[in-house]
Amino acid sequence: MVLYGTATASTLLEFKASLLSPCPSFGSRPVNPLIQPVKNTIFFPAIKHVSSNSPSQQFKKISNTFVASASTAEVDTLVEKLPADLNVTETEEPNSRVRLSVEVPPVVCEDCYRRVIREFMKKAKVPGFRPGKNVPESILINYIGKQNIQKAIVESILKRTLPHAMSSMTGKALEDSIRIVTKFSEMENTYSSLNSLRYDIIVDVAPEVKWVPEYGYKNLKIVVEIDSEIDAKKASEEELRRRHKSLGSLRIVTDRGVKLGDVAVLDISATTIEADDSDAKSIPSAESRGFQFDTEDGDRILPGFLEAITGIQRGETKTFQYVFPESWAQENLRGIEAKFTVECKELFYRDLPDLDDSIADKLLPGCTTLEEVKKALLEKCLEVEQTAKEQAADNAILDRLCKMVEVDIPRSLFEEQGRELYGAQLLQMQHCNWSRQIGS
Repeated sequence: MVLYGTATASTLLEFKASLLSPCPSFGSRPVNPLIQPVKNTIFFPAIKHVSSNSPSQQFKKISNTFVASASTAEVDTLVEKLPADLNVTETEEPNSRVRLSVEVPPVVCEDCYRRVIREFMKKAKVPGFRPGKNVPESILINYIGKQNIQKAIVESILKRTLPHAMSSMTGKALEDSIRIVTKFSEMENTYSSLNSLRYDIIVDVAPEVKWVPEYGYKNLKIVVEIDSEIDAKKASEEELRRRHKSLGSLRIVTDRGVKLGDVAVLDISATTIEADDSDAKSIPSAESRGFQFDTEDGDRILPGFLEAITGIQRGETKTFQYVFPESWAQENLRGIEAKFTVECKELFYRDLPDLDDSIADKLLPGCTTLEEVKKALLEKCLEVEQTAKEQAADNAILDRLCKMVEVDIPRSLFEEQGRELYGAQLLQMQHCNWSRQIGS
């Protein structure tokens, strides 16, 4: 259990759920909820702004002697029995959150008071008394300070009662989501005036999924649309073509214009065509310099682009109008009429070897015939196709189910996701800085 903050009026106490476990009594060296534990060593909080010779300063030194010797296993598994039951009221709140209002009866507070006094009596070095000997209670309180004693009592009450207060949330509470929202100063005032304690806990719980409509997931039918690009036969043919092209060499074209199968180096610019004859605006996303255009991939880059520039020769410039389709990936360009200017800087054709058994091993190592290459590529593409179909089905089902459920997502889940994203970006930045330093 980790409780951040100091005992000031504005402090909110925040507990880490992963360590909110039952703790042993003062006699077995307790976990102090007000400071962050270091391994199995626990201290009472130090009091700031005190003179070095005052009893309160010695209280600070004494606090550092209360070392927890209990093992982690004991802390995690032992629930200490209280002299009386707590009154815990659960109230559901939005965003999968539960508020626990805890009332600690006076008999429990009195028991914690006695334990704190006994522990101070063992450790305090009161002038005129031997360490460990009984010191009159009034003298001990005056020496340590009533306010310091009171803070330690409130901490002891929290430490002993929290596991009991959280018992109803076992298996429900999300990790790192438990927070005590009552100010420490308010708890001190309540204990001082009523000899009892009240505090509120906020905890995030596993969200409940609500189906809209109810039971709408039963007999659910979903149509999965499969993209033509994951057709195994077509993919294997394209892969064979790609491997065949990689074995060829580029030769300069000098006596003709571009045609299917060539590779052209292009400078491309584009501007909008305004209906009111206003100034045209450039389209940066459609511009490129020294773009290596494989004519066999023409329609993938821009539908109709190859037809518009077919016949263009090295050093020639062509202009043409083009209307971006409504299915274009960039929404701001859909339906936009544009004017393209294309200059051909270089033009090449491929000098390819014959596609036969003689290059089978180069196409796919280990194969001796072209048929073996085709068969092996098809088998690989079939595996990819099956995986793609399964992924498409999963995505379609998930998309449909997301539209049928209502879930109040707890704040702690957002915070956890944010921490993970921040950590990943931080590591990436550190890696980039490290690579830059190595390069320089």
